Formats: sequence, structure tokens, C-alpha cells
Amino acid sequence: MKIKKNDTVVCCAGKDRGKKGKVLSVFPAENRAIVEGVNLIKKHTRKTRDDQQGGIVQREAPINLSKMMLFCAKCNKPARVGFSFLKDGTKVRICKRCSEVIG
Repeated sequence: MKIKKNDTVVCCAGKDRGKKGKVLSVFPAENRAIVEGVNLIKKHTRKTRDDQQGGIVQREAPINLSKMMLFCAKCNKPARVGFSFLKDGTKVRICKRCSEVIG
């Protein structure tokens, strides 16, 4: 997978275009991920316990992976991802713009 948990991504399409956030979880089967601060929805919740408060809660909804690009810290821009092998044979993700190892 090109995008993994705890990566920093930039939304490149939709209502949240240009927003940057950390990936909280990835669902490879559905080709979606939950990103912190992106694709916020309002969920109406009922008070189910005495210590829990009911009302309208804002939370992140899954967003399609095709609408996200991995953020390269060296370029300071969103980058396409490629794969390469190191000398010891481990497979790593690289930035296509600057060829820097990501992660």
C-alpha cells in the first residue's frame, strides 16, 4: 500500500482540498482511510450511559485513497509514491519528485 497508518497526507480533491492530516486508520478492502481533520461529518448520538453526553458530535468519515497524496517532508509538497529496494533488500517507499525515502 502506498498510504499507511500515521502517514501525513494531503487531500487533493473534494470539499477538503488542500487540507493536511495524519492517517488514523486504513481500510485496504474498501480502498479508504480515515484522516484527522478531513471529511468531517456530524453524527447525532443518544445518551446511552449516565456519564456520556448526547447531542451532535463531529467526527471523521472514511475518504477514498485516490483523493489523497502522501506529503513529502523534504519537498514540503504532496508527492507521488514509488517503490525501491535498499542495498540490504528491504522494499521502501520513495518520493517521485526528490527520490527521498518516505517513512
